[in-house]
Amino acid sequence: MQRFKPLPAAAALIALPSLGLAQEIDTTPVNAEIGFILNTFMFIVMGVLVFWMAAGFAMLESGLVRSKNVTMQLTKNMALFSLASLFYFILGYNLMYPGDGWTIPGILGAFSLTTLEPVGLAGAEPDLTYASVGSDFFFQLMFCAATASIVSGAVAERIKLGPFLIFVVVLTAVIYPIQASWKWGGGFLDQAGFLDFAGSTVVHSVGGWAALTGAIILGPRIGKYSKDGRVIPIPGSNLALATIGTFILWMGWFGFNGGSQLYMDTAANVADISRILVNTNTAAAAGAAAALILTQLLYKKPDLTMILNGALAGLVSITAEPLTPSLISATLIGAVGGAIVVFAVPFLDRLKVDDVVGAIPVHLFAGIWGTIAVVFTNSDANLMTQLYSILVVGVFVVATSGIVWLILKTTMGIRVGEEDEINGLDMAELGMEAYPEFSKG
Repeated sequence: MQRFKPLPAAAALIALPSLGLAQEIDTTPVNAEIGFILNTFMFIVMGVLVFWMAAGFAMLESGLVRSKNVTMQLTKNMALFSLASLFYFILGYNLMYPGDGWTIPGILGAFSLTTLEPVGLAGAEPDLTYASVGSDFFFQLMFCAATASIVSGAVAERIKLGPFLIFVVVLTAVIYPIQASWKWGGGFLDQAGFLDFAGSTVVHSVGGWAALTGAIILGPRIGKYSKDGRVIPIPGSNLALATIGTFILWMGWFGFNGGSQLYMDTAANVADISRILVNTNTAAAAGAAAALILTQLLYKKPDLTMILNGALAGLVSITAEPLTPSLISATLIGAVGGAIVVFAVPFLDRLKVDDVVGAIPVHLFAGIWGTIAVVFTNSDANLMTQLYSILVVGVFVVATSGIVWLILKTTMGIRVGEEDEINGLDMAELGMEAYPEFSKG
């Protein structure tokens, strides 16, 4: 997704001969606007689909935490999306897409508020080869908010609300936009030839690195790991809700990847969007199938939570390049993503990294895999450039998010007390329960 890079507008439509007589008004300017209209409309529709992913994250996380923490997860997801919406326009958008306004060329974008075109485009000269600023901002915002949602699930059931939301502000206003500018804003990684179509690294690995750093600094939940090293399963409260959340995320991903084509002003672009959607769906299906088969082979019974995360890992894996793969390639890419989840979840448990919803295997590990997999289907990709970019982004996000987490930990504390964690964050932090009729009282 490279918004800064201009592409041809609706050339075929512009070339249509005028049907009017010589003395009639020239219709060429109207035809020139058609590509602008179609691109803008695509961003709006695809952006709404990606917005729906916020509901998916909320449902998935609420289903995978215990009932005593459901209200907290819902609150975090509502709050993080709202804060992302505000701080992305206050600072993040122009840091990410500075145009000619780089503070440090190729590295640090512009520090300014987002401004939209005037009402009715009065006095404005919009770039008719692209789309409206409002539609572009709306679409890009959804990716920013999704990054924060990734962190929410990994650190669930033991983090304080206030420090978490402060971290979200820094992540969405500064950390995410800066590294995204290096690729999608035309920064130094893009100039080096890094390819990441819709964000396996720019979005998903960034959320995964921030989540991993937070989970390590925060520590595991009480009772997750015994003194003798055993892993104690902590089942979620509602697998039906988690499954619904996964389907919502799957649906939203069609906007996530499809809209990243950026243009639907020609027959070729529209055909490519359809190809992207088919490959996206295929990779998700393959990821779910791989997790289903592997858990049956390894544990003698299929594991629904692994299947759900397998589908999501397939989606993350195809996100770096959903256009160029064939259906067979998309199947293989998604299946590897699903397999990664099955093996990465117990691997993290052995390291005593407590990830409540499996966000780190899905978004970080599968995101790395998807970024590397670009070289298998896109001849323009270079393996060393992909690896270099993964490393640069990873080091930047771990360093910056680690600093923020540690400052929050030393100044105000990031973890609730032991008694509050045992009783549940719903009552301790919020004073209300998601399922009050089932409470002990």
